[in-house]
Amino acid sequence: MNELQKEALEEMKTAINNWFDEQENRKNAEEVVLRTTLQVGIFNFVKLDYRPGRTRVNSSKSIGNAAGKKSMKASPFSREQILHEIQPLLAEIVRERLDKLETTPLINYRFTFQGTFATIDGLVELTVLEIVYEEKKRKLLEQIQSYIEKKLDKSSYPTKTLETFFLAQHLLDPDLFSEPDSAKTISIFNRIQELNKERVEALAEHRRDIIRGLTCWVEDVFLTRYYDITRSEYGRNEYVIKEEAVLENKDEPNQPIDLLLYGAVMIIRYEPNYSKCMGLTFLELAKRLGSGKATRMLKEGSDSFSQQDIHMRNELVECRANDVFSLFTIVILKEEAGAYEGAISFILSLLRKGFPKSYKIKLKSSEREYLPIKGLAKSDTHRFFANALAYSELHPLLEEYAREAMVEFEWYEDTDDEKSVMPGSYAVFGLGLSSERYFSLVEDYIDRVDDEHQLMHDKFTAVFAETYGITESSTPTLIACLLRSHDSLKLKIQPELESEDKLTLLVQQIETLSDDEAERVLYPIWGKTEKLTVLARKAQGTRKELLIRLLKVAGIS
Repeated sequence: MNELQKEALEEMKTAINNWFDEQENRKNAEEVVLRTTLQVGIFNFVKLDYRPGRTRVNSSKSIGNAAGKKSMKASPFSREQILHEIQPLLAEIVRERLDKLETTPLINYRFTFQGTFATIDGLVELTVLEIVYEEKKRKLLEQIQSYIEKKLDKSSYPTKTLETFFLAQHLLDPDLFSEPDSAKTISIFNRIQELNKERVEALAEHRRDIIRGLTCWVEDVFLTRYYDITRSEYGRNEYVIKEEAVLENKDEPNQPIDLLLYGAVMIIRYEPNYSKCMGLTFLELAKRLGSGKATRMLKEGSDSFSQQDIHMRNELVECRANDVFSLFTIVILKEEAGAYEGAISFILSLLRKGFPKSYKIKLKSSEREYLPIKGLAKSDTHRFFANALAYSELHPLLEEYAREAMVEFEWYEDTDDEKSVMPGSYAVFGLGLSSERYFSLVEDYIDRVDDEHQLMHDKFTAVFAETYGITESSTPTLIACLLRSHDSLKLKIQPELESEDKLTLLVQQIETLSDDEAERVLYPIWGKTEKLTVLARKAQGTRKELLIRLLKVAGIS
């Protein structure tokens, strides 16, 4: 080994020792592990990225790595030297450091030290050392079993999200359970959700951890048996089925693929809309392997709902639902209030039972009503609710539907990006324009709108202002809408504000806001505050005083 190679090896040793020194100096390691009995160590993976002059060690599994970038110096090693000379030396160094930490809470029952090395032949990735501590593994298995018996099987109390975070990983860890018991694992995940169903925010976090565990198992363990996977850090992975791939016992109960199907449904039902394509991808990959259940789910929906739940027909309307494609198919047989009442009740019932909040409607109807708001997508979903809004007796039911449907970061699925709207939007817009009775509904809706990704509430706000103008009842709702508006919105209410009474009412409402909020509300009415300053300078008497008050609350003296 020449001097440059010795220098490079010393650089690697220093990086490794520095990482271990840093961990040994941690004072909270034991406290971290003691948070839950489902943790016997902190680290199970560490990676060395070697670049001459810029070598580092970290515990991240991210796809990107520093060694792939240009180095300040050329690497002195060939691929063969890394594989046959450097790897054994580094493995011995890591093993010596681990021997001192085996019984500490720093190292998990399984520990993998990987390396990514710049060489004259290109990038080389390999496992430097992999080790399993059998005593820690035995202890962890005992603690998993004890937790399931005490906290899940024999308890009726909510559980901690941190416990679910670790349990979901452990149950799907092939080093702990060579082949997961699909039925038991699914039962455990369902039990966790049942115990935590009254705590909405916590339940969502439990589900995220379950989905994360299932997704990692599907992609890193199950699918690798049958597909060659090209992974992407930012786009979608590519899957090429292996020639010898055979899915045995594919339609028998309690097979590993049942966990994939369960995970796919969990993603579709509970993950944000932008993540649901992964659930559909899992189903398609299972179908390609010959799974009859996956094929049936893609055609008819999952097994999450009974046939009575997903199909309804009477003399007025026929409704079908497919939760896999988040689709309601509605055929209006007779155009009357009862048909739409039945369809809305059908949708509402399924939403309350967990049907995906982001969905679309495929409508067959002779009526073609749309809301009087320019810019909204003329979709079947829009048309369905506009048709229903024509029947005033259905308005209370539509409000009930809207309050159930409104969820931030969910969307009707039959609109493009610019015209996308949160579920419940069409009902809220129509009701808000029909009666002051629904102003509170509009305010609740606006409070949930994802205004970074939705623009259509601006279109509604403009029509709302034209419909009601400035009144004692409408102004608070109008201001709530303006607080979530965009710079493109321009209202045509300046003539109305020539009235001192109307202007006084607006000023009184805006004076309750902060400087930034006031400026946000004023912009759609007058544009930049410079214009309002000019108007105030030219005004006289009470009107001048009112305009000055507006400028003051906007932070302009």
